[in-house]
Amino acid sequence: MRPLRTAYAGALLGVLVLAGCGQTGTSGEGTAASVSPSPSTSGASAGTGFPVTVEAGNGSVTIAVRPQRIVSLAPTATESLFAIGAGAQVIAVDDQSNHPADAPKSALSGFKPNAEAIIAQKPDLVVLANDIGGIVGTLQKVKIPVLLEPAATKLEESYDQITDLGAATGNAPEAEKVVGEMKEKIDKLVADAPKDHKLTYYHELDVTPYSATSDTFIGQIYGLFGLTNVADEAPDPAGGYPKLSAEFVAKADPDLIFLGDTKCCGQSKDTLAKRPGWSGLSAIKNDRVVQLDDDIVSRWGPRVADFAEVVATTVKKAAAEQ
Repeated sequence: MRPLRTAYAGALLGVLVLAGCGQTGTSGEGTAASVSPSPSTSGASAGTGFPVTVEAGNGSVTIAVRPQRIVSLAPTATESLFAIGAGAQVIAVDDQSNHPADAPKSALSGFKPNAEAIIAQKPDLVVLANDIGGIVGTLQKVKIPVLLEPAATKLEESYDQITDLGAATGNAPEAEKVVGEMKEKIDKLVADAPKDHKLTYYHELDVTPYSATSDTFIGQIYGLFGLTNVADEAPDPAGGYPKLSAEFVAKADPDLIFLGDTKCCGQSKDTLAKRPGWSGLSAIKNDRVVQLDDDIVSRWGPRVADFAEVVATTVKKAAAEQ
């Protein structure tokens, strides 16, 4: 079993393959500049009037009145809810939700959802990323509105989910503002990025090591900046999250290495240099190993723009050194 911490990482490591069934469209083509949020609500997509109907991963969900007791069972949803101004309506979040710091963290689990524990919170809206154990149907049987917002496979889906949450919580204008700011920031980063430098990269999910190809949500962010992903040449892409060998990475010798396993696993340039055959890698010798925040790169909410900023800064610096 692959590390549980990666289950929220934009369908990372196959844990969220099932969740992807709730999304439509093909995975990322084009750039952020050409992406716009898809209409996801009817009735009050730009206001706070209820009832509203939201098209989520579990179909059309009608919410009769503005929720005042929201339970979030996904860190990405938690971040999005607070970013759009719905934090005061959230009464409990799952045990993995750690941002923002004042989110009402509880013992509830998104990995092993307990229906009785969730119902005991008396929620008037539950937001989750996975329908593990048929929890969606169980909650619906007791008339609790549920929004299934699976791991995004492209930026448009990330924007769409934030818009969904805005409409569902009566914070549509705030959600539209958040999406607009994300798009504006990413568009500017892409426009300002160097265009004529061909750089290769390796993104590490964990010390196994698992990586992510260009077809994944993570890979598409890198693709916005013209980077070439060495994991795309993996003999077994494994649904976009191949398990690579140390020899494979050493042979590819990427210009840049991005580590998404720093908080969980303490990885750094120094630990990589101790791996067999890695001390001579260009990225290590040239000090181009980037330690990412595990949480930011494993979620698909508002902080995606912060992830893009780190990539843009790294690319600009590396291009200037060439």
